[in-house]
Amino acid sequence: MGRKKIALIGAGNIGGTLAHLALIRGLGDVVLFDVVEGMPQGKALDLLEGGPIDGTDAAIIGTNEYKDIAGADVCIVTAGLPRKPGMSRDDLLATNSKIMRSVSEGIKKYAPDAFVIVVANPLDAMVTLCKRETGLPKNRVVGMAGVLDSSRYRAFLAAEAKVSVQSVQALVFGGHGDDMVPVRSTCTIGGAPVTNFISEERLAAIEERTRKAGGEIVALLKTGSAFYSPATAAIQMAEAYLLDKKQVLPCAAYLEGEYGYSGFYLGVPAQIGAGGIERILELKLTADEKKALDVSAEHVKELVAAMDKVLAG
Repeated sequence: MGRKKIALIGAGNIGGTLAHLALIRGLGDVVLFDVVEGMPQGKALDLLEGGPIDGTDAAIIGTNEYKDIAGADVCIVTAGLPRKPGMSRDDLLATNSKIMRSVSEGIKKYAPDAFVIVVANPLDAMVTLCKRETGLPKNRVVGMAGVLDSSRYRAFLAAEAKVSVQSVQALVFGGHGDDMVPVRSTCTIGGAPVTNFISEERLAAIEERTRKAGGEIVALLKTGSAFYSPATAAIQMAEAYLLDKKQVLPCAAYLEGEYGYSGFYLGVPAQIGAGGIERILELKLTADEKKALDVSAEHVKELVAAMDKVLAG
């Protein structure tokens, strides 16, 4: 059986990191696409030359032609402008909507059987647009947000409790924005409730930091946004699909009644395997958590409506 093919749409910081991770994890051959001439080719050549050291025989090419993604098993979309200091994810809406339309056209034409993972911001609007424009079924178009947000939450909790990150389990629901919902009731350390280890006051501060974590990195970098952690999160999702892991991961999935919502994407726990999004897990939330999720869901709907207005104008 031949190697799987992974198409990375966007060869910026996230795309380049994704390419490296895909190669060293042995997930398959990689196509690195970007509209900027020379950049994907240069990064691909750089990674190819490191292959003997990493011990990977997988092929990697850089291209400016969508035809080179033909037959991809997975497409990960990072194309779009990154955030700058003072910008919200929503500020990227107009420009990145136009980019996503073009990307979706390329995927629809050349990789219609792919599992598509959208990373571009504003995430909830971009994954909605990608599904709409490609015409792919809901189980094969997913947004990367919850894996990253939950990882940030877990990292901060582990540091506070002074335990291994592997001992911390936590989930973040909702839209990928400042009203995302860290679900404290599902959070455990070593199988015990997180409140056994961390005070209510500190938990509230950690949860607020989680909501603003992306902006914290943007403010520090000044010329871009996070890329190592988003790339790692997207690769975990791709790996779950390619290796049929049946792994439960928080991600932006298309809802049709789950949690009381229908007709749009929202961050919830979902099982990812060879069938893509194979099922959505409905967990019992506290009244406060459900109320917060309602607020986040309403913002996502407003964001999608704003995107539609921009595209129509």
